[in-house]
Amino acid sequence: QVQLVESGGGLVQAGGSLRLSCAASGRAFSGYATGWFRQAPGKEREFVAAIVWSGGSTYYADSVKGRFTISRDNAKNTVYLRMNSLKPEDTAVYYCAADRTFGSLSLNYRDEYDYWGQGTQVTVSS
Repeated sequence: QVQLVESGGGLVQAGGSLRLSCAASGRAFSGYATGWFRQAPGKEREFVAAIVWSGGSTYYADSVKGRFTISRDNAKNTVYLRMNSLKPEDTAVYYCAADRTFGSLSLNYRDEYDYWGQGTQVTVSS
């Protein structure tokens, strides 16, 4: 069993930066791909970024490509999402999720993931 806890959200002005962290319990986490999703009020939860267990491959939604960077430190059981050049449309609750299926090619699909955190609010003011 893996438990995920997000942190690092907050209120920031447009153009600013934040770094989200996803801390995991359980030794197996280092072998799981991990993704970040977000959900704005009245909208579906959408894919933001994902990283494979080794950190060797990363994937991004077009809307965040070039502004967000996902990374991981398996020694600390933590995955990060660095968000630069934030826009008001980035405002949402951000969730991290872990996929225990090795070699998944569907990391942009929320149904692929087995474990979810409780989310952290990111608000970008204009």
